[in-house]
Amino acid sequence: MRKRVVRVAVVAVMVALVLLATPLAVGIQRSFISDERGELERAALAAAVRVGSKFAAGDRTELPTSESDARVGLYDLAGRLRDGHGPATADAVTRRAMAGVVARGRDGQDLVAAVPVSTAERVTGVVRAADGTQEVWARVGLAWAALVGTALAALATGVMVARHQARTLTAPLEALSATAVAVADGDLTARAGRSAIAEIDQVARTQNTMVERLTTLLEHERQFSANASHQLRTPLAGLQLGLEAAAADPGADLARLRAAIEEALERSRHLQQTVDEVLRLARAAPGPRLPERSGPLGELAESVERRWHGAFAAEGRRLDFAFEPGSETIRVPDRTAEQILDVLLDNALRHGSGTVGVTVREMTGAVAVDVADEGSLALEPGLVFARGTTTSRSGSGIGLPLARDMARAAGGRLTLVRASPTTFTLLLPISDQPQY
Repeated sequence: MRKRVVRVAVVAVMVALVLLATPLAVGIQRSFISDERGELERAALAAAVRVGSKFAAGDRTELPTSESDARVGLYDLAGRLRDGHGPATADAVTRRAMAGVVARGRDGQDLVAAVPVSTAERVTGVVRAADGTQEVWARVGLAWAALVGTALAALATGVMVARHQARTLTAPLEALSATAVAVADGDLTARAGRSAIAEIDQVARTQNTMVERLTTLLEHERQFSANASHQLRTPLAGLQLGLEAAAADPGADLARLRAAIEEALERSRHLQQTVDEVLRLARAAPGPRLPERSGPLGELAESVERRWHGAFAAEGRRLDFAFEPGSETIRVPDRTAEQILDVLLDNALRHGSGTVGVTVREMTGAVAVDVADEGSLALEPGLVFARGTTTSRSGSGIGLPLARDMARAAGGRLTLVRASPTTFTLLLPISDQPQY
């Protein structure tokens, strides 16, 4: 592209120079010839004034010395050369001057100017001044050479300006192309810089916007994959363990098998709800959204306790739920709350110690759920909700950031209240009516 820009600019400069230089060269030629004719006419006129009266009286006359190189001659009305330099008989230009007018023209290679000699308003002779065209053309050639030199200098300047402009135009485009290649190679942090050209800046802004949206989509996709794997891991493990335990007991009666199947069905329903909630979070626009459904806190707590009681008991730990009077019937976004409580209890099971207490209390227009254990926070409080931060080799650093995002999407808030004993508080809006 750079060569094309230079080529176009050079062609434009050459066309402009040709269009300008051609009439200028013609004008120079005509101007020089006109000046020469003017000099000849002045020389002839000066001689005619000096010899006018003497020539009319028939006295012998001598032409004055010309200050120019012109050849001056005096002719009578018969066309004979009486004095000076010129052809023996008058030429056509000299004969035209005998009619009483100043005549100009050519005689072979000479420029000729003829001025009539008048006495008492009567033409008595003609003064002819002539000079060769070689000197005129020599001066014209010098002027043309100067014009060509000026044109070449202008062309060289145009080439340099064109190359500079080509670099100015193509450098931002080359940088834009390099940025696009970097993005295509996987560097989503690459951004196009600003230039001095508004149109290219507009393209750069459009590309940066596209890359930012692409980065957001890819990050959204990665977070969805991480969130889904994190949330599905525990329900799948529980479902698998329950089914394996039932299958490994050869003496299990029909009632025990039915109980195992019912537990597996409940876990599979919870698994489906988990998938739905993660998908809803992935598809949701930024900012709070209305929950799809709500339910009473009492039923929610009962479901969560059934799922997590065995896991805590297997570790020799207790899981206690406490409600302020009347708070069991408060309706909240139950699926979102259930997912968040699963994350908090899983975090307490993996990283906490001692008894885990879940306390529900009503606030103005909201409900607060405190989840506390008897351990101490090993992380800096500011890093608790940072994605990918964990102190456990088995942890992924996804759960707490995911829970905070779910709370925000439901119009609530999840915060760390105390580091020791570790206490998290979930605030959720109260739903007046059930939603399905």
